[in-house]
Amino acid sequence: MDRMRDALERAKMLVGMEVDEEAALPPPEEQSFYDDINRHCTLNATQRLYGFAICLAAGLTCTFLSMIVFFHPVKFGVTFTLGNMMALGSTAFLIGPKRQFDMMLDSVRIYATAIYIASIIVSLFCALLLHSKVLTLLAIILEFGALVWYSLSYIPFARSVVSKVMASCFDTEF
Repeated sequence: MDRMRDALERAKMLVGMEVDEEAALPPPEEQSFYDDINRHCTLNATQRLYGFAICLAAGLTCTFLSMIVFFHPVKFGVTFTLGNMMALGSTAFLIGPKRQFDMMLDSVRIYATAIYIASIIVSLFCALLLHSKVLTLLAIILEFGALVWYSLSYIPFARSVVSKVMASCFDTEF
């Protein structure tokens, strides 16, 4: 029976559901800001799924609606970036903001995260402050590539496979 309970607890942790975290919390004087946020932002499984679905749907809607204003790069850059940020934030509903932040700063994907966040900032800067259509489109291309590379970091061996495929595609003699 204990093995079944342990397996259920591990499955809950894998999908981001709450487990008995009160026993695992450090004493109040050793808790960090993120522990405090996690303790006050508890959601049940249904609320997490609804939050994830709503945030993901809103993000995908913004991303797809950005295609309508594709020929207006400033509007396109803002709506595309907003959609990406909402879609990225949707996973925080499933696994929690602290775990999402920890996973983003994991050694495997720290560089992909930094490039992705930098590309978001650059695309918003080019769209909102510079009003440059060319720079905004270049920043959006960089942002999309960084999003793909960041997303591939969650799939085991995906980045190495993509790297090898891209190297074989572009390894030609002229």
